[in-house]
Amino acid sequence: MSTIEQKALAYHRQGSAGKIAIEVTKSVGTQEDLALAYSPGVAAPCVEIQREPARAYEYTAKGNLVGVITNGSAVLGLGNIGALAGKPVMEGKVVLFKKFAGIDAFDIEIDETDPDKLVDIIAALHPTFGGINLEDIKAPECFYIERKLRERLAIPVFHDDQHGTAIVVGAGMINALQLSGREIGNVKIVCSGAGAAAMACLDLLLDLGAKRENIFVCDSKGVLSTRRQLDGEKAAWAQDTGATTLSQVMVGADVFLGVSGPGVLSPRDIEQMSKQPIVFTLANPEPELRPELVREAAPDAIIATGRSDYPNQINNALCFPYLFRAALDSGASTINQEMKRACVMALAEMARSDSRFGKDYVVPGLLDPRLLSGVTPKIAAAAYGSGVARKQLDELVYAEDLKDLAETLL
Repeated sequence: MSTIEQKALAYHRQGSAGKIAIEVTKSVGTQEDLALAYSPGVAAPCVEIQREPARAYEYTAKGNLVGVITNGSAVLGLGNIGALAGKPVMEGKVVLFKKFAGIDAFDIEIDETDPDKLVDIIAALHPTFGGINLEDIKAPECFYIERKLRERLAIPVFHDDQHGTAIVVGAGMINALQLSGREIGNVKIVCSGAGAAAMACLDLLLDLGAKRENIFVCDSKGVLSTRRQLDGEKAAWAQDTGATTLSQVMVGADVFLGVSGPGVLSPRDIEQMSKQPIVFTLANPEPELRPELVREAAPDAIIATGRSDYPNQINNALCFPYLFRAALDSGASTINQEMKRACVMALAEMARSDSRFGKDYVVPGLLDPRLLSGVTPKIAAAAYGSGVARKQLDELVYAEDLKDLAETLL
């Protein structure tokens, strides 16, 4: 067992087991407090909410509460380990919500693999929450589950493995393209991986201006081509090409996006790319090709990974706390494309405004104190501007309030 594993086990076991607890937010020091908190006083807000359901946001914690929900079918790099074994990861997600955005969250691990049953269970739980963060649910079921829940519920539902990765990739890609003097509509992109995260990344890159005909996608069987009998999400990315392998489509590529597994990329593949290639090797914990090997093959490459021990970490925590903070505060019924795009642009702009901006700094650092107040108001403005939010927040006042909140959190 490695040192990091030993430290992690000790960390999770020491003191109170796990990483989270519940705290009481009102005084309960007197008999009168108890009478207000529970019986008979609690009946008053119950009656008000029955009359007007929206008042749940005034009288309960619903408006600052997110459900972090999984069935454990695709946990980190561990795969289908089951709902219970996935609980430490979900608790970790709860910690990030609280640490970075002051959002309370409950982790809920559901022992169910049938997509329709899972949708029914989550939908039945929705009165508890102001938003739902789906996590570590395998493809292709995750696409269906998110879509069905979004159709049924009037609160934000967000599968972070898909959209969170895509948003941070989008921000890093915008800046990498600018640094290398390229236009997104002209670059050849090769993607290794055809799962949930890969598909969401590609869809967002299209939204940012990439051309579908310039994108080549590979799964474990090779290039997604029209010669293969593909269906569903993969069929939409099939190219009319005779190329069958990743190495073949890497010739002349400007961008490599790896959302697959370790060792699928070789230094020779990098050498076949265009000058100053953009190489995002995001498999975690072991990337498609180690950055030092990428750098040997292409000294001028702009490289990002999913790891914290290399520059340009593509980490979902750069976006999901701020998306939900904005959605909850603006009363948004969903997290839509306009909100995701606003997050992409805000993250990219924040990195560019930093003196460290360059090929080793294309996205902000995870602990950048500007994130909460710099990114969240722009997402909230996009929510209201696109018609999905009930409240229009004054962007400057809201930013100042978030600065105050950030000081209490970091």
